[in-house]
Amino acid sequence: MIQIGLAGWGDHDDLYMQGTPARDKLKVYGRHFPIVEVDSSFYAVQAETTYERWVQETPDGFSFIVKAYQGMTGHLRGKNPFDSEEAMFRSFCESIRPVQAAGKLKAVLFQYPPWFDCTRIHVDLLREARERMGSIPLALEFRHQSWFTADMRERTLNFMMKEGWIHSICDEPQAGEGSVPIVPHPTSRELTIVRMHGRNQQGWNQGGAPNWREVRYLYRYNSEELSEWKRRLLHLQEQTKELCVIFNNNSGGDAAANAKQLMEMLGMQPEGFAPKQLDLF
Repeated sequence: MIQIGLAGWGDHDDLYMQGTPARDKLKVYGRHFPIVEVDSSFYAVQAETTYERWVQETPDGFSFIVKAYQGMTGHLRGKNPFDSEEAMFRSFCESIRPVQAAGKLKAVLFQYPPWFDCTRIHVDLLREARERMGSIPLALEFRHQSWFTADMRERTLNFMMKEGWIHSICDEPQAGEGSVPIVPHPTSRELTIVRMHGRNQQGWNQGGAPNWREVRYLYRYNSEELSEWKRRLLHLQEQTKELCVIFNNNSGGDAAANAKQLMEMLGMQPEGFAPKQLDLF
């Protein structure tokens, strides 16, 4: 089974009629896509009541991929609001309990930063994170090429398989050490995630620029690129029970259109986009 969705639900204007309140957007989103990636959990551990509301606002069969809090993946700069690593992980796990209880948690995504390279220290941190998270399904995404060099690729995939990490396969610009190639190999028979970050090579490494987030994911996939992914997905489907494809090329409003385009290529029947304005008659 292949499920397609987007990173977040607030930034995709094509999905909503003009004037749709922010509080209603998840409900509308759920009519278009069966899965979503929660990004707000990266910036702060969300309240359980927030997840409870999201669970109630989404239909049966809907699922969430929840991004791990930035302090859990080494992104955090400045003071950690938690007293200890143990308290931080515990608080995060407690926060997502409503999603688990409802059967709507697909996985927690641990996306590590570009400086998280393939070293013994970092391998130990991965083992520690896996242990702290208990039985929660975890997906792993790297941003440093050293994990997938010719001599490390198979070892990395075998490690992920042995330790119980779901592979988050990336489509992103090939822009030096801080990016990884497409490695279309599942590490779980149950689930594989594909995240489509766009291919804006010039904007990928502009982390110091004031608008770098807007520039980094500014990209629209063309039909040839999506057809290439259609072939990959059909092949991956033979190796894993479920595939979740998340479009993260949000900056220019391209994610929803690309997602629906790929859905059509795969023979799905996506819901149409909202009209730009209400019909007066």
